[in-house]
Amino acid sequence: MPTSARPSLLDSPLLAERPRPRAVAAWPHAHWLAVGTVCLGAFLGQLTASITALVFPALQEGFHASLAAVEWAALGYLLVLVALLAPVGRLSDRVGRKTVYLGGFAVFSLASLGAGLADSLALLVACRVVQAVGGAMLQANSVALVARGVPGAAMRTALGIQAAAQALGLALGPTLGGLLVTHASWRWAFWINVPVGLLGILAGWYLLPRTRPAVPPSRTVAASAPAGATQPGSEDGRFDLPGLLLLAGASTALLLALSAASGLPLPGWAVLALLGASAVLSVALVRQEQRADRPIIAPGLLNTPGIRAGLLLALTGYLLLFCPLVLGPVMLAGAGVPVATAGLVITALPGAFALAATLGGVLLPRGCTDATRCRWGALTATAGLLASAVLPVGPATAVPALLAVGFGLGLLLPANNALVMRAIPAESSAVGGGMLNSVRSLGTALGTALPVLGVHLAGRQVGGRAVLLLLAAVGLLAAALAASAGRTAGRTAEH
Repeated sequence: MPTSARPSLLDSPLLAERPRPRAVAAWPHAHWLAVGTVCLGAFLGQLTASITALVFPALQEGFHASLAAVEWAALGYLLVLVALLAPVGRLSDRVGRKTVYLGGFAVFSLASLGAGLADSLALLVACRVVQAVGGAMLQANSVALVARGVPGAAMRTALGIQAAAQALGLALGPTLGGLLVTHASWRWAFWINVPVGLLGILAGWYLLPRTRPAVPPSRTVAASAPAGATQPGSEDGRFDLPGLLLLAGASTALLLALSAASGLPLPGWAVLALLGASAVLSVALVRQEQRADRPIIAPGLLNTPGIRAGLLLALTGYLLLFCPLVLGPVMLAGAGVPVATAGLVITALPGAFALAATLGGVLLPRGCTDATRCRWGALTATAGLLASAVLPVGPATAVPALLAVGFGLGLLLPANNALVMRAIPAESSAVGGGMLNSVRSLGTALGTALPVLGVHLAGRQVGGRAVLLLLAAVGLLAAALAASAGRTAGRTAEH
């Protein structure tokens, strides 16, 4: 006689998802309401990413801290995001993506409220870490919610709308940050998230479809399965925890070492120890992933044609995207440009990025391949970075240079994402997507740390120009990687 399974915490009524109102569910276009709800989360995540760099100078003044210490308001968020995206995605499969997504809005909003109330830099960084937990709950579920709730014919349009919402958040961040710091306080750069988060909770509660049955299948399957039998899908619960800890440890040690070299008060031997620890943990991570049943970074995928170059291109692309967002306000402030004006100037980069990401296909010649878009985008961004490095610092020269950088990266990054996802086998799409998200977040973290290191070592102008020249070299590397990816894609198409 079969025995019933013991109740699981995941089966708690508190985690049960509520269905949409009947009127909403019956409307033929209800899926677009769900897309709009997901767009709120996409907008919020990118708004936070781009607005934080504008408040660095205000945080330095308010907490009497170094730039190396203040940057951890961004780095702490990014490190937690890298560590949690994969496990939160796995958890969402069991708990329900709607439940986790709504919880993400709640956690993000509460942490944003706390960040704005923080009376010390340590408390602000702690709130940002909690905020990253909410960010991971949102990011790990956004694409899956669109894929589940939108009919196949409308999928590409829905994902394009979501990308446009991300681009809008990225573009508005610098302008809003500059205006809030100038006319209110840096605290409002965090408090502005609260009403958006509350709106997301209300919209998600009523407009997102249920993603988990009212009676979890684990109960019925467990009750009817023979004793000792393996439940279908039970392997999905496994997770490479050692790999996750090694990845988080290696990333944290590397960024701490860069911060220490950038002015964080740590002795020289500690910097060397951190670099050594990062190298050792990286080697251990490679070995762990080679023997893990469900690795976070699948070594087999890295040997698939096009994926290795594509992941490196994603990392360099996001490094090139976020480095100017951090460096630009610092250099403009050193040239005497007001914060509000600097915010408007920096908006040129994400604004051009949004234009190219959404309309690039219309502006380019017909038949232009993704590999060609990557190559042209990398070269255009490189030209803008070289112009920024050699021209005088000021709004008149910065705006056209940043427009070139943003437009080039808006061509490069979406096309590269498409190349990578096409190269990943269908059965490995979840792991491959997680790898792409991880390298994107690592590139963003390095793009935050590198400008601070350059400014600390050589000053705002000289150090800033040196970083821009280095970024131009990275842009040339990205163009070479794009050419390599194009040749690989061509050989794959032939076979």
